[in-house]
Amino acid sequence: MKTHIKFPLFKLLLAFACGIFTSSPVLKAQDAASAAAPPAPAPSVEELQTYAKFMESQDAAHFTVDNLWILIASFLVFIMHLGFSTLESGLCQKKNTVNILFKNAFIIAMGVLTYFFVGFNTHYPGAVKSDENPDGWNGYFHLGGPVTNSFDDEQNVAEDGKPTHKTEAFSNLTNEYASYTYWTDFLFQAMFAATAATIVSGAVAERVKLSAFLIHSTILVAIGYTVAGSWHWGTGWLSSLKSGAFYDFAGSTVVHAFGGFAALAFVLVLGPRKGKYGKDGSIKPIVAHNFPLAAIGVFLLFLGWFGFNGGSVLSADPAGVSLVCVTTALAACGGAIASIITSWVSLKKPDLSMALNGFLAGLVGITAGADAIAPMQSIIVGAIAGVIVVFSIIAIDRAKIDDPVGAVSVHGVCGVWGTLAVAIFGGANMQSQITGIVAVCAFAFVFSYALAVILKSVMGIRASEEEEHRGLDITEHGQEAYAG
Repeated sequence: MKTHIKFPLFKLLLAFACGIFTSSPVLKAQDAASAAAPPAPAPSVEELQTYAKFMESQDAAHFTVDNLWILIASFLVFIMHLGFSTLESGLCQKKNTVNILFKNAFIIAMGVLTYFFVGFNTHYPGAVKSDENPDGWNGYFHLGGPVTNSFDDEQNVAEDGKPTHKTEAFSNLTNEYASYTYWTDFLFQAMFAATAATIVSGAVAERVKLSAFLIHSTILVAIGYTVAGSWHWGTGWLSSLKSGAFYDFAGSTVVHAFGGFAALAFVLVLGPRKGKYGKDGSIKPIVAHNFPLAAIGVFLLFLGWFGFNGGSVLSADPAGVSLVCVTTALAACGGAIASIITSWVSLKKPDLSMALNGFLAGLVGITAGADAIAPMQSIIVGAIAGVIVVFSIIAIDRAKIDDPVGAVSVHGVCGVWGTLAVAIFGGANMQSQITGIVAVCAFAFVFSYALAVILKSVMGIRASEEEEHRGLDITEHGQEAYAG
């Protein structure tokens, strides 16, 4: 049975529920920099009347569709965490499946909560300090507090007497094109936040001590990822370079390369799995236990990437979203075909793990310029990423850096390539792109390395040789993934 609500009351409830709006129909990803505004006073009668007028206009339909699309995109990005879980566990040994799934379950829960308490307002500190804004942040570091109004006990009361928590004042509301509410913005960005730790999870799989990993990932996501992201998406110093603003549409560098280089640092401190490399310099393959599970993970990630990139348009603009989704798909497929051919020629056999990583390489590669690179060129970007990932995985293995899932190559190396590709194919300034890449990747590496070294000295970061031999499922969790 449908519940009918009187329209005036419905408009009033909507007025109280809506938050920060943006005003551009096609927005560059993550550029809503006003997330850290202080709690606002209750909307005045005039503001409510303005909002009611807005909701009666055609723009109200635009706002509703935009907001809904970004919520759907948030859900798609959430699905990516299931994809990471199945991909990582499938490419590792079955005796560590529970451990990998547990880490991924923790990461998404921890990621959303820490983003709520500290991450969001660290990621988006507001306007940079200037003559007009002397109280702004310095463009390099600002540690934020909980999401605005999250601890505000004051409530507005609707006509029916039920309390409705306020979000922000409507001082920025106009009858121009609006995109989404404050809470939708938080949810979409929160789904991104845990990705960096998930990338690290695969690289250190099968030998990292669980407690040390949980502490490392919590600090990395809450502070490391959000500080680096604020330099670009939070109106920080990378957004105002003299050579031109650093351009990274949905995060080839500030999400993926950050995670890849953080993973590399942790792996170097942690060391390889026992038996992976012989004393004579030989490389001993440790076979994946479930390729169907790994393939499911990659296709879930492919699906989620339509939300990752498509949602980063920050509106449901038909031209913007459709272009981004097409370039995303073409780059992924270009990456897969290129990696299949490259691995077949170089390894003499068609390698499924390389094909799967080729999809991801293409997706990571196009993420920085999905809105700025033409469809035909996006195939080239993805294909080059697919070639790069094969040789990078081989080179990293020969260097005796043990990365069970190829996370450093897929996210770190291909993330760098994708960001450079925006300068080659999308018109961004090459100097600015290099500056952003070096700054973010160096920060991620140093932050993660220092954190791993501290944890190693305080509590240890590696499972014992016996625990590693028996498998972390039994030694850490007392559970097995498969019966019998």
